[in-house]
Amino acid sequence: MVDYDISVFTSVDAWVSLFTLTVLEIILGVDNIIFISITASKLPEAQQHKARFYGLSLALGIRIVLLLFIGWIIGLTKPLFHLPLEELFTRLGIENALEAAAISGRDLILILGGFFLLTKSTLEIHSKVYGIEHERAAKPKSAFGAVIFQIALIDFVFSFDSVLTAVGLTEHIMVMIFAVVISMIVMMLFSGKISAFIDKHPTLQILALSFLIMIGFTLILEGFAAHVSKAFVYVAVAFSLTVEFLNIRFRKKVEAD
Repeated sequence: MVDYDISVFTSVDAWVSLFTLTVLEIILGVDNIIFISITASKLPEAQQHKARFYGLSLALGIRIVLLLFIGWIIGLTKPLFHLPLEELFTRLGIENALEAAAISGRDLILILGGFFLLTKSTLEIHSKVYGIEHERAAKPKSAFGAVIFQIALIDFVFSFDSVLTAVGLTEHIMVMIFAVVISMIVMMLFSGKISAFIDKHPTLQILALSFLIMIGFTLILEGFAAHVSKAFVYVAVAFSLTVEFLNIRFRKKVEAD
């Protein structure tokens, strides 16, 4: 049962939960920042900051609304229908084949969001690798609206992951809301620097997009009840980033010599 009482902050447990959840929300928000930064980079430089601010503000608003309607979120985990894939899943050695074939509202959102990330990231990589620039007949205002719309879609998907993580750690809604607000403020403060750093290093853009492809696959697998530990995902990303930072320093040294 969830608790909306703000007096919960008189207990030490609530503050511990707030700190833990805030750190987790920041970690889980990294993929959101990457997507927003790459999507906003398609806009004129003068509009990029505004797009990042609107994008993170949307993410904050969506998370708070979902937390306030947490009962509805929990209801979305109930199966809506079963795919006729139980036998296939069993032959593939997938555990809980019946559960994997059962699709709930949450599963649909994760699966569709995963495919959206896969498609978007793959097209972006194709564009960068082959130097293809799609002509935009739309006016800048329309382009800005399209970018915000894409950000809103993926924010909605990522918000489910964030909210379900929060529910798993504490039953106090006010702790969840404060954690989300604090994490979003932190991300707003650093999103510009992260975006500028990614834009400055083209190889990091490819790495970031590859990371989003991996997150897309993870979302799809989660939608089919195949749990993938976030720890493995983020360790892989941390290792890749470490190697890339070493490459960047090496290239700078070679250019300096």
